[in-house]
Amino acid sequence: MSDLSGGYILLCTAVMALVTYLTRMLPLVLCRGRIKNRFVRSFLNYVPYAVLSAMTFPAVFSSTGSVLSATAGLACALAMAYFGRSLLAVALSSAATVYLVELLQGLFH
Repeated sequence: MSDLSGGYILLCTAVMALVTYLTRMLPLVLCRGRIKNRFVRSFLNYVPYAVLSAMTFPAVFSSTGSVLSATAGLACALAMAYFGRSLLAVALSSAATVYLVELLQGLFH
């Protein structure tokens, strides 16, 4: 058991909520006009994709039973996405690939 009281947990939650709210609200307040700089607009356009990739990509290799199955699933997902398949098809095929590779690894070990 931990020694954290309910009040302390509520205080921590409130502080985290305030910090996350401020980081989202401040740019809206400080940048009232339309951003005219082409470089800044382009940079801000790609930030969500870069952040999502940076958070997701490392987790891909630690989310399965082995690095081999994770790499096979990633390769399958990249190939399916390259050929323009839907998100559902990409997710299902890469999950099936991971499952089959892990099944084969289990048979041979």
